[in-house]
Amino acid sequence: MFLLKKNFIALIIVLITISSQPAFAKKVEEFVLLNGLKIIAMEDHKAPTVTFQVWYKVGARNEATGKTGLSHLLEHLMFKGTTNYGKGEFSKIVAKNGGNENAFTGRDYTAYFEVFASDRIHLSLELESDRMANLLIDEKEFQLERNVVKEERRLRTEDEPTSLVEEELYAIAFKVHPYHSPIIGWMSDIDSITRNDLYSHYKKYYIPNNATIVVVGDFDTSTLIPKLKEYFEKIPKGEAPAKISIKEPEQLGERRVTLHKEAQLPFVFIGYHAPNIGSKDEFALEVISNILSSGKSSRLYQDIVYEKQLALYAGGNYERISADPSLFYFYGGLKPGKTTKELEDALYAEIERLKAEPVSDRELQKAKNQVEASFIFAQDSIFYQAMQIGQIETIGVGYKYLDTYPDNIRRVTKDDIMRVAKAYFTEKNRTVGILIPVKPNGKGQ
Repeated sequence: MFLLKKNFIALIIVLITISSQPAFAKKVEEFVLLNGLKIIAMEDHKAPTVTFQVWYKVGARNEATGKTGLSHLLEHLMFKGTTNYGKGEFSKIVAKNGGNENAFTGRDYTAYFEVFASDRIHLSLELESDRMANLLIDEKEFQLERNVVKEERRLRTEDEPTSLVEEELYAIAFKVHPYHSPIIGWMSDIDSITRNDLYSHYKKYYIPNNATIVVVGDFDTSTLIPKLKEYFEKIPKGEAPAKISIKEPEQLGERRVTLHKEAQLPFVFIGYHAPNIGSKDEFALEVISNILSSGKSSRLYQDIVYEKQLALYAGGNYERISADPSLFYFYGGLKPGKTTKELEDALYAEIERLKAEPVSDRELQKAKNQVEASFIFAQDSIFYQAMQIGQIETIGVGYKYLDTYPDNIRRVTKDDIMRVAKAYFTEKNRTVGILIPVKPNGKGQ
C-alpha cells in the first residue's frame, strides 16, 4: 500500500511539473521541399540517437474491393531491392551500422523507420530516398513475398479465432467505407494481385508530395535540412492521389455475426461506431476507455473477471487516431462453464452503468491522470514522439494538436462521460461478434 501511495504521489508531482508546459515543449520545425515533401524535425539531445521515419498517406483505406492487401504487400517488397541496392542489402547496411529498422501498414498510412546513432543519420537519407524513387519489384521476389503474406494471413487471422471474429465484425460494421476490409487483405484478393498492380500502387502513392518525413533525436536542424534537400528534392513530384471521401451511412439497427470455429473457449466482441480524432467527444471517449478497460483496476476487469468470474479477460479500446470515424469496441474471453449471453449482458451492464450514474470524483481524476501520464511518458522515447507526430500528420490533423491534448483531457467532466456514453453506446449503433468453439471434427464442444 505504501509503495502504491508513493508511486501515485510521484505521478501527481510529474503531472503538476509539466502541467503548464506544452506537450511538445521542444522546438519543432516544419519544412516543405519544392517537390511537396513535408519534413518535421524535432531536436532531442538527451541521448546520441536519432529516429528517421517516412510516412506515406496510403493504407487499406485507399484500396478498392478486389485488390485489398496492396499496401501491406508493397510494404514487404520495399525491402527487396532497388536499382542501387540488391535484395536484403537495406537491412544488412542498417544492422552493420548498429541500427534497427522496420515498417508497418495501417488503415490510413504506411510507415518506414530506422533508429541510428546520431553520426549514422546520413544512411537513412540515402536508403529512404533511394527506395522512394527506385524500387524494382522483381517478379520472382513478388511471387515469393506474396506467399509469405498469405502464410502470415493464415497464421495471424485464419488460425487465430479471436482475430477472425474481429475481422468479420469490421466487415459487417462497415457496409460502404473501406474500413470493412482487413489491412492484410482478403485471401482471394492477395491471390489475384499481380506484380503490375503492386508497381502501379507504388508509383501512384510513393511520391514525395504524398509523404511526410519525421526526424526526432540528436541532430542539428540547420545541418540536416540541406542534406535532406540534397537527397530528396531531386525526386519528381507526382500527381496527387484523389482524396477518399466515403462516409459510412448511419447504422439503424444491431448487426450480429456468429462464427463456429475450432477454438479453446468462446469469445465476445462488440463494436460501436464512434467519432475519430477532431471530434468534440473524442476526449470523453478516451477517458471512458480508461475507466472501463485500463488495467486490473478497471471496471470491466473488476466486475467481469474478478467479481463475477465470467471471463478470463475483458477489455476494450477506442480507435481515436483514424482518418475517418471508426469503432469503440469491447471484448471478453469466457471462462469454462459460462455462456456468451452472460458475458454479453455483463458488458452491457457496465456500459449502461456509465449512462445511469455519474462516475465518482476519484475515479474520473484517476482516469484522466492515467491518460495524461501515458501520453507524457511517451515523450521519453524519440521513437514514440516521432510516431505520434507521423500518425496525426498523415491523417490530416497536424502535430500542433499534441500541444492541446493534455488540457483537453483535463477538461472532461462527469456530465461529458454520461452524455457521450448515451450518444454512442446504443443498441442500434452496435455490431456483435460471437465465437462458438467447435471440435476438430466440426461438432460443437
